[in-house]
Amino acid sequence: MRWIRGAVLFIAGLVVGIFATQPSAAPQEKPAGMRLNHFGIYVKDFDESMNYFTKTMGFRVAFSLKDKDGKPNLAYLQINRDTFLELAPATVDRPVGFSHVGLWADDLNKTVAVLRERGVKMEDVRTLSTKAPLTNMIEPNGVRFELLEYPPDSLQRIAMDSWK
Repeated sequence: MRWIRGAVLFIAGLVVGIFATQPSAAPQEKPAGMRLNHFGIYVKDFDESMNYFTKTMGFRVAFSLKDKDGKPNLAYLQINRDTFLELAPATVDRPVGFSHVGLWADDLNKTVAVLRERGVKMEDVRTLSTKAPLTNMIEPNGVRFELLEYPPDSLQRIAMDSWK
């Protein structure tokens, strides 16, 4: 499990480096407030990983989703009020290990517009079963960043609002 800690430290450093350094050129419009919200991993044994992170680590299950056959295909585990670990089963196309970094944007459409103006290639914003609008971008090292916004009815916002 050292690799998870190492991955988290690497990602945190990467995010800080990307967003803390400012170009020395003329002031640019900033994307709407963004913060690190979650990171995703693909796991070889979903049940074993769920037990480890909930029972051993003490993370709370914020929500989980199942496929049409009733098998789990995603779980959000709450580390603290605003920070999650996203687990998904590994597959042939999604090998065990790090999946992505999740950034929470206050205004996703504004953030996407500003980043596109700067030349960042991003997918169109879409809303999936969690009811959180999202898009993806790949940074120069090949790391996928998922940018999301959490409206009141999103599963993530409901979990954050119910945090005690």
